[in-house]
Amino acid sequence: MSTNDQSPVHYDAVVIGAGFAGMYMLYKLRQLGLTARVYERGDDVGGTWYWNRYPGARCDVESLEYCYSFDPELEQEWEWTERYPGQPEILRYAQHVAERYDLYRDIQFNTMVTKAAFDDDTGQWQVSSAPAVNHIDHNHAPNDDDTDHVTAQYLITAVGCLSSSNVPDIAGVDTFQGEVCHTGRYPKEGIDFAGKRVGIIGTGSSGIQAIPVIAETADHLTVFQRTPQYAIPARNHPLDPAEQAEVKADYHRLREQNKTQQGALGARFDWNEGSVLDVEVEEAFKEFEARWEIGGFAFLGAYSDIARTPEANHVAADFVKQKIRETVQDPEVADRLIPTTYIGCKRLVLDTDYFKTFNRDNVTLVDISENVIDEITPDGVRLTDGTRYDLDVIVFATGYDAMTGSLLRINIQGRGGLPLAEQWYAGPRTYLGLGVPDFPNMFTITGPGSPSVLANMIVCIEQHVDWIGDCIDYMRANGHRHIEATEEATEAWVDHVNLVASYTLYPTCNSWYLGANIPGKTRVFMPLPGFPDYAEKCEQVAAAGYEGFALIPS
Repeated sequence: MSTNDQSPVHYDAVVIGAGFAGMYMLYKLRQLGLTARVYERGDDVGGTWYWNRYPGARCDVESLEYCYSFDPELEQEWEWTERYPGQPEILRYAQHVAERYDLYRDIQFNTMVTKAAFDDDTGQWQVSSAPAVNHIDHNHAPNDDDTDHVTAQYLITAVGCLSSSNVPDIAGVDTFQGEVCHTGRYPKEGIDFAGKRVGIIGTGSSGIQAIPVIAETADHLTVFQRTPQYAIPARNHPLDPAEQAEVKADYHRLREQNKTQQGALGARFDWNEGSVLDVEVEEAFKEFEARWEIGGFAFLGAYSDIARTPEANHVAADFVKQKIRETVQDPEVADRLIPTTYIGCKRLVLDTDYFKTFNRDNVTLVDISENVIDEITPDGVRLTDGTRYDLDVIVFATGYDAMTGSLLRINIQGRGGLPLAEQWYAGPRTYLGLGVPDFPNMFTITGPGSPSVLANMIVCIEQHVDWIGDCIDYMRANGHRHIEATEEATEAWVDHVNLVASYTLYPTCNSWYLGANIPGKTRVFMPLPGFPDYAEKCEQVAAAGYEGFALIPS
């Protein structure tokens, strides 16, 4: 660490974030014999699974697939307890990994990177940090009252795609006299909802997971819904030891099969390549019913054209709408819960008894799509028509400034002091989701322009970290000091991502994939559908001497 009268400590690499990406990146850098420092805003590892402690928080990828594959011994020794791991278990897994590989000693917790600037004269990154400020309002810009300075040859961002909480700008929130929290910054000590009037704003993934659990103990739960969502039963259950042993007996095969799947997951289920339009509706509904009982993303694997063509999508959507009407007893409430978008154009949510929860006497659904929340008052919420809801607790389940939010909230400057926010003024521009023009030796793990949130995140993380590690090793072996994405390759890649997305129904929704949940954010489809083709492209780029990157000798 540096002080004002000392030269900054130099590391080969600085990594921002100690979630699954940051931890594996640190492990990889050590393997290469490099010095590294990881900065983490929280006080422990885990990233998303450190912050998201809300009731019902659970991964939507099966536990046997949502875990590292880089060490066969780690695969064998860790025992998962449920089909879909809950937040506490995932956090314990992250902590186990950090302890097992002695990662903690190179991670600085309770620290936020306030500025990272490339120095044109020295060719190094100058990184400034300060004690973290972990308020519910994560939208504030970090200040430059830096307390610590280091330098590094490489800057590697592992900030996560869903880590910047989106707290809507609603008048009066500071006047509320009860408890307020965001699902993405949930208090460690939890909240006792017993006997309380609770309002939850938002019905995305975190809201749909939290609502059934909160309803069990709250005196009354008011759900403020702007946009209804599709949800598929997770069918979570304790993991059968025999099933886990069977997977572990041939774990490598499962991993390799997953890499051939579009979402890098679900290798244990049948993914039908046929079209739903080639069968009668009754037959299609039987297939959907079977997958509904299985639970999880297997539902979208019923037919290959659900995500591509409106006609096929309507068949799948109609099935889910029918299920909602069959489940929700009040027809008017059911109608308000029926989505109007294509199924899957927003991230499909896996739920446990979400729709059943609206049959409870202590749950009220409030549509705020037009009659919006006008103000938060000291004792609750007031809508534009004057309707008031008295509350003791308000839970914001309003999602995240996805994929770019955490990067843009750091003052990152490239060549000539170019701010990343200026480079991305018309939307994020990356090459392979890994490099940005004018930002030498900066790598973005699972950044915009890569599959990331459209695939199994752990698989995407390992693929990126391995690629970055191989790239750095190549540079050292061949005497290259800097690597930088070219403008031409970046423009071509951005066009490619948009073209691939245009063949799907993803861009038709006002989703966080497009940044549509953030007022004023440029709407650009950020992730790239299709993991196998992407991974192959990354391999081709590396094999061609990192084609599309400019390599600068020492």
